[in-house]
Amino acid sequence: MKKYTILIGLGIMSLLIIAGCTDSSTVNENNNNNNNDDDQDQVVSDPINNEDNESDTNSEEENTEQEDKDENDNSITLLSEIELQKGDEGEAVRTLQQVLIDLGYPLEITDRFDVQTVWAITDLQLQSEELLVTGIYDIETLEVLKLVDSGEIEIKPGSAIGFEENQSLDEETVVINNPYEVLALVNKNHALPSDYIPDDLVVPDVRFPFIEDLPKKQMRKVAAEALESMFLAADEDGIALFAQSGYRSYKTQKNLFANYVSVHGEAQANTFSARPGESEHQTGLTMDVTSDSVNYTLVTDFGDTAEGLWLEENAADYGFIIRYPEGKEEITQYQYEPWHIRYVGNKAAATIMDNNLTLEEYLDMIMK
Repeated sequence: MKKYTILIGLGIMSLLIIAGCTDSSTVNENNNNNNNDDDQDQVVSDPINNEDNESDTNSEEENTEQEDKDENDNSITLLSEIELQKGDEGEAVRTLQQVLIDLGYPLEITDRFDVQTVWAITDLQLQSEELLVTGIYDIETLEVLKLVDSGEIEIKPGSAIGFEENQSLDEETVVINNPYEVLALVNKNHALPSDYIPDDLVVPDVRFPFIEDLPKKQMRKVAAEALESMFLAADEDGIALFAQSGYRSYKTQKNLFANYVSVHGEAQANTFSARPGESEHQTGLTMDVTSDSVNYTLVTDFGDTAEGLWLEENAADYGFIIRYPEGKEEITQYQYEPWHIRYVGNKAAATIMDNNLTLEEYLDMIMK
């Protein structure tokens, strides 16, 4: 009996052990299933998170692009309607520089209308048939900038005139890098490129003391239009001005200077004539003016005539200056020439003539 009892007990214990093992396997299975579910959840959720991240990144990029576009649009709308030129400073210049940078010009924001800004404006104007080439920002340039920004017209920054530093010609003279700007300084230390020929030369509709169709009748368009207006105003005041000599090529100046040297010697010739490349006449912005009071010659006595006095008094109203004024010979290195007028634009002309300055003094003042 005891033997049977022991066997029954052992059987019950075996069943309990088997049942325990089965439960343990089930628990482990469940745990494994739970772990697999977690892994599946993780696998499923990762693509969702990635999509969210990519969506957020795309949204940020789109927002940045939109902000940049809005900023560019705002820069265009904030452009000044006031004329800006070399030496000007302030927020209006900053806005202009930003717009030019947005168009692809490699400028720096300096808040100052520096030589690089002059270059960019000149390059833009050279690429537009609608604009006079001056290097000065004006209302007409503003309108073209708007058209470029809207995509109605296309420009390629730097394609009309590349920017480079002035190149040394010799120990005392440099060749200027932007002969197109109306404030370009041309003198015995600043020469024009030997191959520079303005491409906007025209013959102004004014009186000449000769009828031949000579190149010296020509001026650049911006200066020619100003000369026409000035001559008309002089006529209204009973003053008869005559245009004697305008544009002169490098080659012509070379021959002319050589002739003067042969007659007067180089030292003397240097006081009233320019070496080739150093003549303002090559800019196309200059005209020698005379009258019948001096028999249409170019002499200092012209300054004392009614015509000469009127010219000195009124030239600035049309953007011209007396380039070589009396008493400034040490600065200009030329003798007094009351007949020699140079177009620089109304703003600069007013300051120069009102303050008895030379172009050299004016440029030193505004570029300090």
